[in-house]
Amino acid sequence: MAVKIRLSRRGRKKMAIYDVVVADARAPRDGRFIEKIGTYNPNTDPASININNERALKWLLNGAQPTDTVKAMLSYRGILLQKHLQIGVLKGAITQDQADAKFETWKSSKEAAIGGKVDRLSKEKEDAKTKAFEAETAKNQARLDAIKKREDDAIAAATPKVEEAPAAEVEAPEASAEGEETQA
Repeated sequence: MAVKIRLSRRGRKKMAIYDVVVADARAPRDGRFIEKIGTYNPNTDPASININNERALKWLLNGAQPTDTVKAMLSYRGILLQKHLQIGVLKGAITQDQADAKFETWKSSKEAAIGGKVDRLSKEKEDAKTKAFEAETAKNQARLDAIKKREDDAIAAATPKVEEAPAAEVEAPEASAEGEETQA
């Protein structure tokens, strides 16, 4: 019986989530499986990969063959490196302590790289949000200025223009009115 480590699809349409399962190669994709060893969610950035490392390593050492996608995921998580180091220990090329030390240094550098990517993505998202807010604020201010200008123009057009007479003409009728009162 050929045993494969592969993905089994679940989730809704266009939002698939996968289970990482150990199954007989002849079983259907979403059908019968021997053991579920993890999950994979490609909808997040970076993709969420949750795999039981010990169980995956056990199945790999017992001869289970991963599919291409699962092989990439196991490599990303360091399980294939751990298998490689464990085979070296079994052959006597290195000791278990050396293998563990090599794996821990690799794991710490990988976690730092993943953490850096997550921080960079969150910073880029925050910067994009800030730029969008500033652009929206500028656009709203331009709209308010345009509305105020239209209102000022409408008020100016609605107010009748009073023609102002020169100051000398305005004083002369008053003087003549005063003169008439003195004469009367």
